Amino acid sequence: MLRGYRGLTAVAATMVVVWTLALVPAIAHTSSIFGTSSGEPATGAAGSNFTTLTPVLPGFQSQPQRPAPQAVPTGDGAYLLKSDEMTFDESLGLVVARGNVEISQGARVLMADTVTYNQKTDIMTASGNVSLLEPTGDVLFSDYAEFTDDLKTGAINSIRMLMTDNSRLAANGGRRLGGVTTEMSKAVYSPCELCAEDPTRAPLWQIKAVRVTHDTVAKSVEYRDAQLEMFGLPVLYLPYFSHPDPTVKRQSGFLFPSYGSSTDLGTFARVPYYWAISDDKDFTFSPTYTSDQGIVWAGEYRQRLVNGEYEFSGSYTQPTTPPEGLDTRGHIRGRGRFDIDETWRTGFNIDRSTDDTYLRRYGFGSNNKALISNAYVEGFNGRSYANMQAMSFQGLRVTDDPGTTPLILPMADYNFRGTPDSNGGRWNFDASVLSLTRDEGTSSNRLSTKTAWNLPYIASTGEIYGVTASVQADGYNVANVTDSVYGRQDDGFTGRVFPEMKLDYRYPFSKHSGSVTQLIEPIAGAVIAPRGSNPAKLPNEDSQDIEFDDTNLFADSRFTGVDRVEGGQRLLYGLRGGLYGDGGGSTTAFVGQSYRFNEDSEFAPSTGLNDQLSDVVGRLTISPSNTFDVMYRFRADAEDLTSRRNEVKLGIGNASKLRLDLSYFFVASDRNNSQFSDREQVYASLQGGISKYWSAFAFTRNDLADDGGFLGVGGGLRYIDECLIFQTSITRRFTYDRDVVPSTTLLFQFVFKNLGEFQTSAF
Repeated sequence: MLRGYRGLTAVAATMVVVWTLALVPAIAHTSSIFGTSSGEPATGAAGSNFTTLTPVLPGFQSQPQRPAPQAVPTGDGAYLLKSDEMTFDESLGLVVARGNVEISQGARVLMADTVTYNQKTDIMTASGNVSLLEPTGDVLFSDYAEFTDDLKTGAINSIRMLMTDNSRLAANGGRRLGGVTTEMSKAVYSPCELCAEDPTRAPLWQIKAVRVTHDTVAKSVEYRDAQLEMFGLPVLYLPYFSHPDPTVKRQSGFLFPSYGSSTDLGTFARVPYYWAISDDKDFTFSPTYTSDQGIVWAGEYRQRLVNGEYEFSGSYTQPTTPPEGLDTRGHIRGRGRFDIDETWRTGFNIDRSTDDTYLRRYGFGSNNKALISNAYVEGFNGRSYANMQAMSFQGLRVTDDPGTTPLILPMADYNFRGTPDSNGGRWNFDASVLSLTRDEGTSSNRLSTKTAWNLPYIASTGEIYGVTASVQADGYNVANVTDSVYGRQDDGFTGRVFPEMKLDYRYPFSKHSGSVTQLIEPIAGAVIAPRGSNPAKLPNEDSQDIEFDDTNLFADSRFTGVDRVEGGQRLLYGLRGGLYGDGGGSTTAFVGQSYRFNEDSEFAPSTGLNDQLSDVVGRLTISPSNTFDVMYRFRADAEDLTSRRNEVKLGIGNASKLRLDLSYFFVASDRNNSQFSDREQVYASLQGGISKYWSAFAFTRNDLADDGGFLGVGGGLRYIDECLIFQTSITRRFTYDRDVVPSTTLLFQFVFKNLGEFQTSAF
């Protein structure tokens, strides 16, 4: 076996000897390795007791840095052996290597204090700080082990395993089979770090099992007769349990279930199953079993392609006590995006439910006023962008009428931004096509273009000017549009050409004093455009929702879309100031207003823009450090400065210690519309750290109107460390909407590293 070794007896300990050993084929003496013929793994000296995880594994400090897992050619199965001393007993057929022994076979490396190789039995015995580095990156530790078959098969006493993500397995004994499977008896697994002050203390959580099998081909860790312990106390028994090893990102199997009770659904349980169909696709099946409303079937499918990705999710149920006319309820969601080439891509979004309240009642979540579905194609090329899409809507409010809900097919946009010339001037061009149809009400087809030229200029004295000239041309073919002047139903063609010129002016003054820079900047603008540029026959589909504030005071148009333009002559003016500290803190303020020369207005009274003199808008921000910030925005009536809109946001503290966030919102009622009264809400949240790992949080949302009250309230505790996330929270919702009624939810959530998420809820 060891050719060329005859006569060799010893080598000085100060020398490092490197030898190559040629292996013979497989061995027949496996009984001497495993101890029994029954296939039971050895239990070692620990007897029937479970071993414990140790903070420093045997020989770990002397191990080389772990290389990335790789396949290394082994030629004819040769070993590379290094040691401080080596002896050979010819009569017994024993080769003994002592002192820093390292044996390499391909990507597998064995290290020990002493290694003995028996030529007659073809068994290699390692003792003293034994460690075996596997090609997968796992490292096995022990004080004594026997190997054969290219270090792939063997028995190990008091085995310790350090996995690639620093998770640990410890067992009284174990055996290796073919370099693929490691079987361990009376084993303990945990990804948690041990307590530095008391390493003998049980980790935060661990799994103990009578038998554990780690299969590197199946990439799984299986447990039999297992129990989950937390803080050393058993909390869950599992006759069989498995999870992927750290090299796996995804694997088929049951996910952690959730269960609880609800005033609407009764007792419920959700048991998800994850199916990793292939490397590019998966499916999660997650039915919910309820005692009062039957089964809610749900699932999600995902797939990645060479040029994109898509996913679909949905649910279906036949409730025991359905609302009138809703024997079947459910929803579907989907999205996808695909690259056509370097310029173009296409995609879709689907969002539909059988009825308005289903998503909220069954926990699939949607607080939106409408569900939007679309399909699109878009392209990016230099300074150009093009988009074409089709859109459909599903209203979720009780007043929504499906007959008046529009269908958009198609809507196309093209935008071009020119390159600045030598003087800084630049041309812009925008075009759009829209076809909007309804079963009941107005339908329209629109073609719109806008060409603009912009020239910025900075004077030698510091003033900053901007000149913008534009022409917007719109053509419409309408049906069943209500004439805003005569109130009659009109059909046919209409349009407009709308030229506009705007001059912007700013003159910033700044001064640096000590560690603070002061800024005062008057801002003004003038807009010249023809009056009466919104014919009565033009529909208004995209310019209804207007929110006038400091962000759009100086906009070319305060309308949000194309259907309405802001005609006439007007002046825009404001003042901005600020204090900026060298350390990053700042305080800024702005106040402004606009004046329109003509009395007629296209704006509704509630917008603050219907009078010649607009409401006053402003903003104040104070942020001296990253632990304190205040933002106040307002809109006040021009005549008596009565508040029309207020918004306050306050943040104090650091979330890791103690953080308070407060927001207040007020919108005055529309004086010409009695449908809505004053709206006033406040939201407050408090969160902070209790210790290194524990934190707490609480929140409340209140309607401050006379007939208002609590909208929601809740709080909870959170624990986060390297191997566990635990959170418990209780929330109360007070809102009503048909079959969505006030409810209380108590949630317990556990996220175990490498195992998954487990949660329960009640009420």
